[in-house]
Amino acid sequence: MFSRAVEYSLRAMVMLTEVKDQPLTVQAMAERGQIPAPYLSKLLQGLARAGLITSQRGTGGGYILARSSAEISLADIVKVMEPLQRVSKQPAETPAFKSPFLIEKKLEQALLQVKLVFEKISLEDLRKESHGSIPLCSTESLINL
Repeated sequence: MFSRAVEYSLRAMVMLTEVKDQPLTVQAMAERGQIPAPYLSKLLQGLARAGLITSQRGTGGGYILARSSAEISLADIVKVMEPLQRVSKQPAETPAFKSPFLIEKKLEQALLQVKLVFEKISLEDLRKESHGSIPLCSTESLINL
């Protein structure tokens, strides 16, 4: 349902949630999240442009969350990478299918429900529900990287 860009971005954001205000390097996140580092670097730049994370240069630098994990929803991340939208092409009426707009209406309702759920789930919610383990990827010894 989601692209690799969305999945990898969610992994990176969850990792940043776990380490609080300590910056993580692209390399550390790439290794832990099993994400190609050059691709992750591009994704992180997009998240930074959107104001979800900030970068710190130099020794001890890396990326950190731009605001608290409670203020960042899954919808915020997904919107940056791949906005949820339907193909806008109108279905054609055929003799066997006389109500093409019924399916379109149901798809729109489903998409709206997904958006609403993603808006309600914050990175902090994921952190709390993880019970010491990070969803989506391993975070073993992240702070020591």
